[in-house]
Amino acid sequence: MAPSDADLREIFRETRTIAVVGWSPKPERASHGVAAFLKSKGYRVIPVNPGQAGEQALGETVRASLSEIEDPVDMVDIFRRSEEVGPVVDEALAALPGVKTIWMQLGVENSEAAARATARGLRVVQNRCPAIEIPRLGL
Repeated sequence: MAPSDADLREIFRETRTIAVVGWSPKPERASHGVAAFLKSKGYRVIPVNPGQAGEQALGETVRASLSEIEDPVDMVDIFRRSEEVGPVVDEALAALPGVKTIWMQLGVENSEAAARATARGLRVVQNRCPAIEIPRLGL
């Protein structure tokens, strides 16, 4: 079931730290722009991209994987193909004990991974973009 606007407002209100899986250093890529937008809105954004691991971006060290993040993460924002979401969600569930939300970007949906996250008590958003939803909700 798609989250209501009230659900989305609650997610954004309770979220402080977002891991962006599939972050790109290329400014023309959506993952780059969305991460920068979220940072501009006051969120801590931790980029995750194995090809850029160790580099600096958005005031953070780029991580190769979610399991390398030692600080609490509230949301995992996934910029991967739908068929690649399962392992990302499984890693989030295993490595990020405080994670509250799995967010799949526009065009990204994986009902099996969503069900696993929901079963563990996480909120799941699919086929949406926070950089669209935040302004739409007036946040």
